[in-house]
Amino acid sequence: MATVLSGKEVTAAINASLSERSAALLADGIRPCLAIVRLGQEPGDIAYERGAMKRAEAVGVAVRQYVLPRTASQEELLAVIREINEDTSVHGALLLRPFPVQIDDRTVRNALRAEKDMDGITDASLAGVFTNTPCGYAPCTAEACMAVLDHYGIDPAGMRTTVIGRSLVIGKPIAMMLLRRNATVTICHTRTKDMAREIRRAELVIAAAGQPKMVTADMLKDGQILIDVGVNVDEEGNLCGDADYEAAGHLDLSITPVPGGVGTVTSSVLMRHVIEAAESLR
Repeated sequence: MATVLSGKEVTAAINASLSERSAALLADGIRPCLAIVRLGQEPGDIAYERGAMKRAEAVGVAVRQYVLPRTASQEELLAVIREINEDTSVHGALLLRPFPVQIDDRTVRNALRAEKDMDGITDASLAGVFTNTPCGYAPCTAEACMAVLDHYGIDPAGMRTTVIGRSLVIGKPIAMMLLRRNATVTICHTRTKDMAREIRRAELVIAAAGQPKMVTADMLKDGQILIDVGVNVDEEGNLCGDADYEAAGHLDLSITPVPGGVGTVTSSVLMRHVIEAAESLR
């Protein structure tokens, strides 16, 4: 039977540390503050925002909401970002994306100062990930994968690792992080020939393709570690990951569940970035 790598356990450990650090900042007269920028009333954005606010409250981070109509112009959105950039009481920002069609994503995300980019969306922040330099912060979900490995004492050094997905949000950043930790990394994508073979030969698998249950039990083997980043809805309307969790559960491997896995850790990583940003101003 599979060993479950619970994200809730990782989150509890991170939050305990964050609460102490937040309290120390408050004693120095500094309240860590996160700005959340949302356009419109998209259900997914609202759900993510509520989850982030709940986590922020739990660890002593203030949240300032900036809500614009979905029809807002690019200049209106840029004006909000300029305000956040100039406000010294705001230590970091989270821009809820994707933006509507009238907004140019690259222009807007790069208008945010890298030191206030809490989710690694600016070109400067991503450059920091790829060059291993302290510029901005890494994407929270990619860093959450590393937090899970670290919490459970899994050292990726020397491990044959397959990353499924090549997005700038997860696939490419997590590949760079794993390379930095001396893993041997293969990135799979839609043009990969015989993806099942690449998955089966790996010791560590990061599933981040955004395709429900695409990693089936026959692609896996005993002894593997599977970090499932996917958040999808299956044909029955149930939340599921990129791996077939129920089928994989019959194998002797270690796996993160969905829900209750990497996604649970992501918001705690976000709060860690805000607190780190506040600490840097001491």
